[in-house]
Amino acid sequence: MSIESNTTSTRPLLGQDARRGPLREGDRVQIRDPKGRLHTIVLQTGGRFQTNRGTLLHDEVIGRPDGQVILTPEGKQFQILRPLLSDYVMSMPRGAAVVYPKDAGTIVQMGDIFPGARVVEAGVGSGALAMSLLSAVGEHGHLISVERREEFAEIARGNVDLWFGRPHPAWDLRVGDAADVLMSLEAGSVDRVVLDMLAPWENLEAVAHALTPGGVLLCYIATVTQMSRLVEDLRSTGDFTDPIAWETLQREWHLDGLAVRPEHRMVAHTGFLLTARRLAPGVDPQERDVRPAKSAEGLDGMWDNEDGWSDEAVGARVPSDKKLRKVRRDLKAKVDVLVAVDEVTPEGTTPRVETDAEEGRNNE
Repeated sequence: MSIESNTTSTRPLLGQDARRGPLREGDRVQIRDPKGRLHTIVLQTGGRFQTNRGTLLHDEVIGRPDGQVILTPEGKQFQILRPLLSDYVMSMPRGAAVVYPKDAGTIVQMGDIFPGARVVEAGVGSGALAMSLLSAVGEHGHLISVERREEFAEIARGNVDLWFGRPHPAWDLRVGDAADVLMSLEAGSVDRVVLDMLAPWENLEAVAHALTPGGVLLCYIATVTQMSRLVEDLRSTGDFTDPIAWETLQREWHLDGLAVRPEHRMVAHTGFLLTARRLAPGVDPQERDVRPAKSAEGLDGMWDNEDGWSDEAVGARVPSDKKLRKVRRDLKAKVDVLVAVDEVTPEGTTPRVETDAEEGRNNE
């Protein structure tokens, strides 16, 4: 099992300085054009942002406070702001599918991810959830993220480092198997476990070993069949409280004068969230007054055929090798620029990143 670990630095932590003060060369900003479309660029001296709605010169933005509205020579207005984490997640390079901001926020709240917590995350994907977890545990917490696929871990590493501006001191990214990592930890030493994987029930014994009594297990799962299998296996272990499951739907509203109504498009089902808490060793679960009929308990059937479980079988999107190579190549180029600037920037000064402006995808 290979392990990637971060090292500390004398530079300011977590990029706070990069999110405050005047806009600087090398800052990532989000541009809202007159049609409401969002574009992400990196400010560069002498650079320009060109669309069919007008041209925005980077020099007109650099040195100004955050939150600008620039009028172009064509008479078009562009709104300039530093992107929020939710903006960054939806526009960053992806290998695997990301955990949407609506779910990441719910995971942090309902999982009770607190400052200083020791958390294990299995299934890193592109790093979207890891950034929210790291923001919650803070510098003095500890997040162990486990990913089976090295190419996904590489993409996640680049995305997280670019967002925080440097390696996060609380992050321990490992390539390997979640069960092996959990079993290698001291018994009862983990406060929270977050599983985002195809078959989370395969790791319940390892979770029970690592999770402290009263600790929270939170699973992010895509389909009803996965959720049903997980619920029955959780109950059969006798190590956890009765699970609770839900989903979060997000719908924006159209706000234009008296025309106030729900938008026609919405972020509907992305996944189910399920939580359960670790009981103390030797304690039997509380008995339920109402038990399902035998026919509803999931005995036999599709989920007992382990060979039938695959990403394709549950309808998950599987990125092609070609796409992964492209994402890794592009992200490595960005990280190399960040590292190069870090090496030549005097201690205590603000880094200046010189890179080509890159237009982000439409966030609508």
